[in-house]
Amino acid sequence: MADQQRIHPVDVEAPSPSAPLVPRHQLGSDKGDPAEQQHPPVASSIPPPHRRTIPVSHSSPPKRRGRGGCCRCLCWTACLLLLLVVLLAATAGVLYLVFRPRLPKYSVDRLQVSAFAVDAALNVDASFDVTVTATNPNKKVGIYYSDGSRLSVWYDDTRLCAGSFPGFYQGHRNTTVLVVVLTGRTQVGGDLLAALQEQQQTGRVPLVFRGEVPVRVKLGALKLWKVRFLVTCNLVVNSLSVDNKIQIKTSSCKFRLRL
Repeated sequence: MADQQRIHPVDVEAPSPSAPLVPRHQLGSDKGDPAEQQHPPVASSIPPPHRRTIPVSHSSPPKRRGRGGCCRCLCWTACLLLLLVVLLAATAGVLYLVFRPRLPKYSVDRLQVSAFAVDAALNVDASFDVTVTATNPNKKVGIYYSDGSRLSVWYDDTRLCAGSFPGFYQGHRNTTVLVVVLTGRTQVGGDLLAALQEQQQTGRVPLVFRGEVPVRVKLGALKLWKVRFLVTCNLVVNSLSVDNKIQIKTSSCKFRLRL
């Protein structure tokens, strides 16, 4: 028996497709490549190249310096004013310790009526000779009395007569007695005149002596700026008749300083 040949099935590997000899773009039809239509494009797993990020600088708006400049100016002004106040206070303190200033004293010691007449139209003509005593108690302070002073005598808010203080210099620890002539003409009402006559009968006539005198104070060799002395004296006299001897029953004076 002849040997039969055994045939064994052999798997023949399918030949791997080789690249076409003709370029793909020449074989493709107008509809495109069938392979590209059937298989969608595969996303590439290669990451894109790293791009350097450039920072963007935003320009800030310019700052306003007007308000800051005003604040600095106000601060400097306040500091200068404070320094000036401190210097003035220190100077005043030193002057006070060195000179020990004291207020002058004034008094009305005598009142003589030279004329006091009332006419039919209720006009009063008055002339008074007022004796005023000014005392300077300071050891190192002198007083210059300047021209332009105003003195007057009043009765119930009505000025009867007026005059002025003479200009002179009053030295240290000095007492000066001055006789000032005051004259005037004023119209009064019937009620005021009746009240004055009634008070003369009782022997108590209230009067007010007022004085405003410009002066300059001298501290050693230093002469200060001009100020004003204000003097108010409340008087009570027995009469305003020319024939009678005028007596001052009460007298009190107040002194003020006006810069």
